[in-house]
Amino acid sequence: MVLVFAAFRRVGEAIYKRDKLERLCRYITRPPIAEHRLSLTPEGNIRYELKTPYRNGTTHMVFEPLDFISKLAALVPSPRVNLTRFHGIFASNSHHRAAIIRTVSDNKPLDKTIQTAAEKRGSMTWAARLKRVFNIDMNVCEACGGAVRVVSCIDAGVINKTLTHLEIPKSDQVMLPVSRAPPVGL
Repeated sequence: MVLVFAAFRRVGEAIYKRDKLERLCRYITRPPIAEHRLSLTPEGNIRYELKTPYRNGTTHMVFEPLDFISKLAALVPSPRVNLTRFHGIFASNSHHRAAIIRTVSDNKPLDKTIQTAAEKRGSMTWAARLKRVFNIDMNVCEACGGAVRVVSCIDAGVINKTLTHLEIPKSDQVMLPVSRAPPVGL
């Protein structure tokens, strides 16, 4: 991420040098592994050809498919982790950082009472959590687009009694929701 930022900063310098701009764009869009070095073995394993051999003479690495995916997944950074590292006076533990960094409290006065992390988490409703995580809006009807409100919450025991009274056979089979693509725009 730091390299990409530095690369974009240099775009202004290289805007009139098309060959350098093209090289910069190729560098930014480069995939994490070279696909032309990947191949599939007859046993179904994945073979990756190394760019330069190791000291012991190893030129290829062979992975089982799940091991290969786990190696690739390890390259993906954790969500909401700051990928830019600051050093010197800009580091988070620097004694002089407070003198040069503006904080939220510098811009506006504290009107609200300070909440703990548990209070902030507790204030979000289930409907808000579903909308945030799965992009499902429980407050809007899918059929008509009108407002939806909770009429009642029924216990599992009451549901079983109702099904028995209506002579509807109770199914022990779990009904799975219809699979769908992940939400767009998150």
